[in-house]
Amino acid sequence: MGSASSMLTQYDIEEVQQHCHNLFSQQEIVSLYHRFCQLDRNAKGFISADEFLSVPEFAMNPLSQRLLKMVDGLNFKDFVAFLSAFSSKASMQQKIELIFKVYDSDCNGKVSFNDIMEVLRDLSGSFMSNEQREQVLTQVFKEAGYTRDSYLTLADFIKVFGSSGLNMDVEVPVD
Repeated sequence: MGSASSMLTQYDIEEVQQHCHNLFSQQEIVSLYHRFCQLDRNAKGFISADEFLSVPEFAMNPLSQRLLKMVDGLNFKDFVAFLSAFSSKASMQQKIELIFKVYDSDCNGKVSFNDIMEVLRDLSGSFMSNEQREQVLTQVFKEAGYTRDSYLTLADFIKVFGSSGLNMDVEVPVD
């Protein structure tokens, strides 16, 4: 499994399905495999950062550099597991865990004021000054009962986002 010349067996499909907690149908997994093979231009069995950047929607995303750290070198199973957070069947916790990983760029299990400032900088670009971002974030932290020195854990993210009605669903086109 993984090189563009190979085909998925029923066993491979079921294994990937299990790996992604059955969030994709077998048909969706086959479609994802075809897309994976298109991206894996050299048929190495994994997708490099440059290959991910060949997807215009990915390259244009203001968080693409953060996401690249998460996806560079993924094999097919891990590619599907990464995408599973975007499934309509994914739980709110699975979606929040992905968002937390985007913010926790140093992978220390905590998100600091500065981590969030970096994401805000990526998202707002030149539309906001650093002072404006700092003011907004300081106010948000204050309203949520945190200080600039606070570190947010995954549990904090779940508490904050858990009842937000967060929608990150992406449809997988089935051939």
